[in-house]
Amino acid sequence: MSDYLLHCRKCGSYLRVEDCISCEHCPDALLRSEFPDLRFRVERRRGIWRFNWLPVQAPREGSAAPVVYRSERLGDRLGLKNLFVAFNGFWPERGAQVETCTFKQFEAEVVLANAREQGKNGLVIASAGNTARAFAHLSAQTGFPVVIVVPCMCLNEMWYLKSATRVPTAVIQDGDYADAIDVAERIARVSGMPFEGGVRNVAKRDGLGVVLMEAVSAIGRLPDAYFQAVGSGAGAIAVWEMAERFLLDGRFGERLPRLYLAQNLPFAPMFRAWKRGERRLASVDLDPGLIEEISTRVLSSRYPAYAICGGVYDALTASDGNMYGITNGEMAEARLLFEEMEGIDIVPAAAIAVAALQKSVKAKEIASDELILLNITGGGEKAIRREGRAVMVEGDFISKTISQEGIEELLCHVLKRN
Repeated sequence: MSDYLLHCRKCGSYLRVEDCISCEHCPDALLRSEFPDLRFRVERRRGIWRFNWLPVQAPREGSAAPVVYRSERLGDRLGLKNLFVAFNGFWPERGAQVETCTFKQFEAEVVLANAREQGKNGLVIASAGNTARAFAHLSAQTGFPVVIVVPCMCLNEMWYLKSATRVPTAVIQDGDYADAIDVAERIARVSGMPFEGGVRNVAKRDGLGVVLMEAVSAIGRLPDAYFQAVGSGAGAIAVWEMAERFLLDGRFGERLPRLYLAQNLPFAPMFRAWKRGERRLASVDLDPGLIEEISTRVLSSRYPAYAICGGVYDALTASDGNMYGITNGEMAEARLLFEEMEGIDIVPAAAIAVAALQKSVKAKEIASDELILLNITGGGEKAIRREGRAVMVEGDFISKTISQEGIEELLCHVLKRN
């Protein structure tokens, strides 16, 4: 792994790595990691740790990784000659061994390893579903302590692997994902365990950027276009940042992949802002009531990294990309289509990306011979459930208005129990 520095996109300052998630001069800008090794290298390691552009010096042995393959059946159905799928999930027949069935497992791998190397005593995580499962799994595997905060409204879609059921999890009974973030930050202040940082954590984004490194390693060049569903936008920003590194390398392409991102209607604040041509999100589009109407509540962030310098708006602009709004019905049809064509089940959020790809083809926004990368952010849950390894999430129910004394009592309870 390489040494790295943190660079502010807005003012150009370089900052120390330890405990730094924002520039003191530019709180409205994201930092990004910069590595002295400008050439992409694949080491003789297993899984994601084969790649050099990760902010970890001494990774643990063994990890899962995405599987990238050329799609023939779905590609033929859509009239695309060079459709590649980045599958992030459990599909042993294809060599996919991501047991949490989500690309958030790569994020968790890198964030926890980075936190351990910085001497942190644990992390507090907020999640709407997939991130919680990934961090719970890796915490149980590595012994690195985490406290996870999730909204009750997402529990119907949430599960943990059996091995992770003892990881401390607080459930916000009267709020959404944004409220979970707020409470997680308060728990961090009381517990002394730092808040993971969300999209501002460069280790998170570099971990999600593994998808593009795996794709370039398998294909030999950058794709012309990239499709993904987004909630906070961290995964899309990660791909943009990783693509910039490949351009600096110079051996894998001369243009950024066009980012085609999608959200689930009617809760689609970034999609609506982009279609208005505005950098600012509208408060009406952030109405929590809209979250009740979507099928993919893992995409329900009211704090997306859209307007911030270095965020989704900038990524779309720099890559000449576009955004799509996908209905629940379109998502369901796309989900069935992918399983029929490819022979594996995918999560609803991944189906949002498939539906966006269908729309792009219909609108003739991509050419039939372009190299397309479709990020299937999660799949293979049916096999995990058949094996009896998935259990529904149970936790300690708390209010979003919990007092400091209540947080102290909660921590005493859950940490003693675990």
